Amino acid sequence: MKTEKEKMISGEYYNAFDPELVKGRRNAKNLLHTLNVKEYRVTKKAKEILKELLPNAGAGFYIEPPFHCDYGYNIFAGENVYFNVNCVVLDCAPVTIGSNVFIAPNVQIYTASHPLDAELRKTLENAYPVTIGDDCWIGGNSVICPGVTIGKGCVIGAGSVVTKDIPDNSLAVGNPAKVIRKLNQEPESKK
Repeated sequence: MKTEKEKMISGEYYNAFDPELVKGRRNAKNLLHTLNVKEYRVTKKAKEILKELLPNAGAGFYIEPPFHCDYGYNIFAGENVYFNVNCVVLDCAPVTIGSNVFIAPNVQIYTASHPLDAELRKTLENAYPVTIGDDCWIGGNSVICPGVTIGKGCVIGAGSVVTKDIPDNSLAVGNPAKVIRKLNQEPESKK
């Protein structure tokens, strides 16, 4: 039989008030309090906190506080990932971020979801993974919804709400975000 944590990570309905999950969120909140209030600047102590909070982050991972997440351990990041101020990552399911990714201020990444049925929603929730490819730039105040994959080399315009997958090398903007053109391709006049 699966634990509630195993159900959460695999996208099944789970009880968020399971003691193991409550303990995990409390641990993350304690680390975040130290990072966001006591340290606030990226000091040696802040880097130690980030390593404990985000054990699956690669070299050159950098966060400008304040930062918020549910667990931390479900955030998997490549090298040279930068989070600007006031970002939120609800990492109930895995959030996989490639290398060389810039995340602007106030970006929100959600894996957490809830059943549409009101009775079920009273006791259970679920989560879907989010993936962001290498070499992406996520513009300020963007929201990335549960289950979305953003391909490599993408730019998400400021204020966008990404509700569906975005293919590699795309510029996507709006609410809901729509691809408005391909990036890194030879202009029509040179073909």
